[in-house]
Formats: sequence, structure tokens, C-alpha cells
Amino acid sequence: MANNVLRTYIALDALFLATGAIMLGFCLVVQNHMFDTPTQGDQAARDLIYQRFPLTAGIVNAVFIFVTFLATIPGMVMPTRGWLKLGVYMTIVCALFSMIVGLDLWILTLKTKEDFLQLWMGQSDSVRELMQTQFQCCGYFNSTSPAFVTNPTCPSPAAAALMKGCAAPITSFTNVFIDDIFTAVFGMVGIDAVFIVAAACLLKDRKERERFRHIDEKSGMLL
Repeated sequence: MANNVLRTYIALDALFLATGAIMLGFCLVVQNHMFDTPTQGDQAARDLIYQRFPLTAGIVNAVFIFVTFLATIPGMVMPTRGWLKLGVYMTIVCALFSMIVGLDLWILTLKTKEDFLQLWMGQSDSVRELMQTQFQCCGYFNSTSPAFVTNPTCPSPAAAALMKGCAAPITSFTNVFIDDIFTAVFGMVGIDAVFIVAAACLLKDRKERERFRHIDEKSGMLL
């Protein structure tokens, strides 16, 4: 019958699997929708910054998490420690991979303003107009750099010159949800770390049980 250490290990293993499912689901959904035609300025800004995300790396990491989970199953049902050790090593790789993805997202927040300029320049006037309307701004750094798109928010050069550029509000908006996402990824690394500790505890428990079994065998208590 499973002891408490094994039960904890199984629960954390299921949570570990859930992190892979969440990562894979997020990456696939974003990949499928980030090139959709936007209808709102915030949607346009969000989808554009998504194009800078390491989505392929996230998918690869999620698949490796699934493979690692499959490798941990024999460790649950078999009394030997070999599969458990393999699962620990593979989980460490997953944790490092997730940390790299999280760090990449964090670094993205440090240069959002400069990176988004390239995205802004590559958009049609209709998309820029959506963002100008949403964020109540004209142009990117200012109304002339790059030049604003004429719309009700920026009806003329004189009016546009009185408005702020879109760089600051867009950067603030995108950094908020990037912060949430890389915090979630670092949270997954925390789950990996706890799972590794649980596996180490299970390894120690099985080692002690094996030692006591050998002692019992030598003393003739086991038939």
C-alpha cells in the first residue's frame, strides 16, 4: 500500500504534468491566433508582442515534460530506484528549460519599447489607428517619429503634437501581461523543484526500506 511519501510524489507528478499541459495549451492557442486581424487596439498590441514570445521553445519544453512524466510512471509502480533517478534528471532538465524560457520573457520586458518599434513600423495604417485610439496617443515616440495616422484621436498635426506618443502606454500595457506570464513560468520551475525534492525523499525512503529488507533477510526473518 502506498505510503505518504509515495502519495505526495504522485500528487506532485500530476501537478508537474499539468504544468506541461498549460504551457502547451497556451503556446498553441497563441500561435493560432496571434496573426488574426485585430478589432481592438489592445488586441493588436498583445498579438504583436506575442510574436516575440519563444513559443516554439515552450512547445518543445511541454513535450519534454510529457516525456518526463511517462518516464516517472515506472518509478511509481516499481520498487527499484533506477527509474526514479532517471525521472529526477529529466525533471532537472525541464526545470532549467522552463527557467530559460522565463528569463527570455523577462529580458523581453527590458527592451519592449525598442522591440515594439519594429513591429509598429511593419503594421498597416488601420492597425496603428486601432492602437492610437485604444491608448489615446499619436505616433510612436511622438506624433512625428514615426508619423501619426490621421484618425479622430489625431485629427491634425497640431492636435497630434499635443498628444503623447504610443510607446509609453503600449510598453506599460504589454509589460503587465508579460510579467504575469513569466511569473507563471517561474512558478512552474518552483513546482519542478518541489517535485525533485519529493522524488529525493522517495528515493531515500526506498533506500531505507531496501536496507531493512536486507537486514531482515540476513537475520532470517524473511522467508
